[in-house]
Amino acid sequence: MKSPKRICCIGAGYVGGPTMAMIAAKCPDIRVDVVDINEARVAAWNTDELPVYEPGLLEVVKEARGRNLFFSTKTDEAIVDADIIFVSVGTPTKTYGMGAGRAADLCYIESAARMIARVARGPKIIVEKSTIPVRTAVAMRAILSANSEEGKFQVLSNPEFLAEGTAVEDLENPDRILIGGERTPEGDAAVETLVSVYNRWIPRENILTTNLWSSELSKLVANAFLAQRISSINSISALCEATEADVDEVARAIGADSRIGPKFLKASVGFGGSCFQKDILNLTYLCEHFGLPEVAAYWDQVIKMNDWQKSRFSANIVQTLFNTVRDKRIAVWGFAFKKDTNDTRESAAIYVCRDLLLEGAQIALYDPRVPVQLIHQELQYAGVSQDIIDQQLTICASCEEAADGAHAVAILTEWDEFRDVDFEQMYASMFKPAFVFDGRDLVDHSQLREIGFEVYAIGKG
Repeated sequence: MKSPKRICCIGAGYVGGPTMAMIAAKCPDIRVDVVDINEARVAAWNTDELPVYEPGLLEVVKEARGRNLFFSTKTDEAIVDADIIFVSVGTPTKTYGMGAGRAADLCYIESAARMIARVARGPKIIVEKSTIPVRTAVAMRAILSANSEEGKFQVLSNPEFLAEGTAVEDLENPDRILIGGERTPEGDAAVETLVSVYNRWIPRENILTTNLWSSELSKLVANAFLAQRISSINSISALCEATEADVDEVARAIGADSRIGPKFLKASVGFGGSCFQKDILNLTYLCEHFGLPEVAAYWDQVIKMNDWQKSRFSANIVQTLFNTVRDKRIAVWGFAFKKDTNDTRESAAIYVCRDLLLEGAQIALYDPRVPVQLIHQELQYAGVSQDIIDQQLTICASCEEAADGAHAVAILTEWDEFRDVDFEQMYASMFKPAFVFDGRDLVDHSQLREIGFEVYAIGKG
């Protein structure tokens, strides 16, 4: 087995950048080139203001950057020189044509494959790192073989299982690394070559190898199972509110069952992120494509429950504030889909803010990491006009500023700093009655009630 000397990654986003930084840090003898056509993104990777925020990521990048980790737009050069080429480009849900709203859009995957075929010479190992539907490797292999005269390719699947906010820890000590390849001598050799890279710091028993199709499908199914647990406990949160039960106590009781376990049983305003919704939609589309409508309907209900939880939260704010929020200042704490990330994709905050803005509320929003431009883009994409954004949305520099003169506070991201606010001083600056809607069960509700707040929390009677 030949040890790789150079690795290239096409795509410098939330997956490609951190993954390649960790590989470079752990394998100082391997040159790692991360290439992207987005010049601004590449430029940011070469500064201390990285385009991706993850705790500890900057330190990992700085350890290897300039030594054996390089970020550039020189895609062709990196492909030509690489032994292993990771493809880590976006696979968003299609917004047009067949499968719109459910199927993955593979245009960027196809573009990357054609780029590789155009310039590659000799043997290359191509690694699918993006989240893709099962049997995408067939399409990638067909494009590569049909468009390359001198290239010889082995296509592997190596899905990522990173949780945003803990990506560096997940890369350093993963539960498992999954690598799928063709069950041929050449495929097995390619798999072992990639295994040898991860085995530099990950025990061999934690590196699972499968066939291509099992690897591709495992990523979708893992995210679907995790999202299903969240939607399941969120459905019970509504019942807890109606019966005066406590969803945290219910979760603790059922989580103590060794057959169930405690993880992903935290009720909230809804799950977000780049993977869960996209992967479940993709899974439902695949099930329908292969003639399994009942299976598709089962998984589709997970998405419907998540959407309902978000709309239920915003509706409760309106109803509690005497059935109108028009011209009322609502402080929104958090816009990222979870703490310790600047990622807003499918964040529950987008849809809660949209609902409140369309009801006429004045939103005062604070998030410690999400830039203003991205907040505007997400709200516009969700159907809020720029006029409404300009007239009704204020971006604030702190929790306290957002709450000053507000009728209510809505906590939508579980940033740790939100626990440390001087709530007595905040209460004095708000309209009375002053409301707190805790969508993440983050703050001490008893303490807030002693101060004088009316508190409403997910799954609390």
